[in-house]
Amino acid sequence: MLLTCNPLLLGGAALASLVNAQADPQLTGTWTTKSRKVFTGPGFYDPVNEKMFEPALTGFSYSFTDDGFYESAYYRAGSNPTTPDCPTGIIQWQHGKYHKASNGSLILNPFAVDGRQLMSDRCTYENAVYTRYHQQEIFKHYEVLSNPYDKAQRLNLYGWDGAPMNPMYLAYKPPQMLPTQTLNPTSAAATDTQPSSTTQSKRDLPGDEDGLVQEALNRKALLKQRHSTNADRLWWLGVSMTALGGVGYFCF
Repeated sequence: MLLTCNPLLLGGAALASLVNAQADPQLTGTWTTKSRKVFTGPGFYDPVNEKMFEPALTGFSYSFTDDGFYESAYYRAGSNPTTPDCPTGIIQWQHGKYHKASNGSLILNPFAVDGRQLMSDRCTYENAVYTRYHQQEIFKHYEVLSNPYDKAQRLNLYGWDGAPMNPMYLAYKPPQMLPTQTLNPTSAAATDTQPSSTTQSKRDLPGDEDGLVQEALNRKALLKQRHSTNADRLWWLGVSMTALGGVGYFCF
C-alpha cells in the first residue's frame, strides 16, 4: 500500500521545527545578577507613563520566553575618583525577539521604537537625559548551569568577543516581562522589529561613535521607588549612593 503525505502538513511541521530550534527552552524565565535588585518587567519601566524606576543596587536582568521573545534591563553607576561630586549613571531597557544561531551564538534583535535609556552626568547635564535607544546584542555563546552547592540555576553569557559577563541566576519562571509586542509604535515604524545596524558591538554610552541614541524624550522620566518627589534630586542621590555601595558590595 502506497502512503502519501500532505505537503501542507509537512511544511507546517518543518516550520514548527525551525521555530523550536531558534528558541532555547533552557533560557525561559527571568534572570538577574548577584545584587538581585534589577528585574525586567513593570517594576523597571512603565511604557504607558514613560517612567523608569531606579533599582536599589546596580545590575542587569534578562528574560526569555519559549516562543523567542526577550527583555533586558540594565542599571549601572560609576564614581569619579578625581571628581567625587561627578558620579554617572545609566538605565537601559529593551525588548524584542531572540534566536540561537547555528554556530551556538545568541542574537537579540530589539523592537527599535520601544527601547529607552536614561543617562545622568551631573557635571555635564543639568538634568538626566532620557532618550530612545536600541542596539542589537550578539553573545558569542552561553551556558545554563546548576550550582553544585545550592542547585541554583545560573546563566553565563559571553559577549560578542567571548568575554564573560557577570553571571545571572534564575529569579522567575515563567518570566516577569512586559507584553512582547511593540509598546510604543510610531507612524513611521509601527511594526519595526529590526535593529538599525547588525554591527557586533558592545553596549555603548551616549555619544559613542555607533550613534545608538536617537531621540530625546521626557527628562523627568526617573522615579525612585515610586515616591512622588523631585526626580532629579533623587537621581543624583541614588547614583552617588549606588556607586559607593556597589564598590563596597563587591569588595567586602
